[in-house]
Amino acid sequence: MSKAMRYQQHLYNGTRDELVEAVHQQLRDKRFNHCLRVEQTAIQLAEENGVDLEKASIAGLVHDYAKERSDEAFIGMIKKHQMDPDLLNWGNAIWHGIVGAEFIHDELGIEDEDILNAVRFHTTGAVEMSPLAQIVYMADYIEPERDFDGVDEARRITHKDLRAGVAFQTKHTMLYLAEKNAPIYPATLLTFNRWVAQKQMKYNY
Repeated sequence: MSKAMRYQQHLYNGTRDELVEAVHQQLRDKRFNHCLRVEQTAIQLAEENGVDLEKASIAGLVHDYAKERSDEAFIGMIKKHQMDPDLLNWGNAIWHGIVGAEFIHDELGIEDEDILNAVRFHTTGAVEMSPLAQIVYMADYIEPERDFDGVDEARRITHKDLRAGVAFQTKHTMLYLAEKNAPIYPATLLTFNRWVAQKQMKYNY
């Protein structure tokens, strides 16, 4: 049974049910149901790691809020907020997190930077990620209907050690992109160096 909660911290100006409805209005059912599963996984990880449950619920629900916006909408938001011009060279896979946080801020009135950063970083990672950002990064990766080689190992590692889960996902994402000869967003390279490679760097000189 899913875990719902009463929002009491005024991080979102409404109830959880109202936020669920606001998210559902932006997404097709398949994507929306994924957001519900990410929310529940995020709450579980928050319980395991002593992180605020309300923030985990909100960040999990809204992490893909902007996923189905048009390219034109994203480009308009990048220009409106005078964001890094390099973002124009990328696409939805990057935009829906980094730029999506601006839609969440502007349309849902969510201003908590920890929640917004968790959305910004949930696909690219970041050199510095708060425990909440780590949780959303991993909840999106291991939610119950994810089915890829290594997902059970990712779940086991993450529930044992959240930071080790972040390293696992980052490494495997890099391998996946490299095998596809796909471009790698600069922040993801920096995430890899910080979370995966740093422990090995002292042996490389």
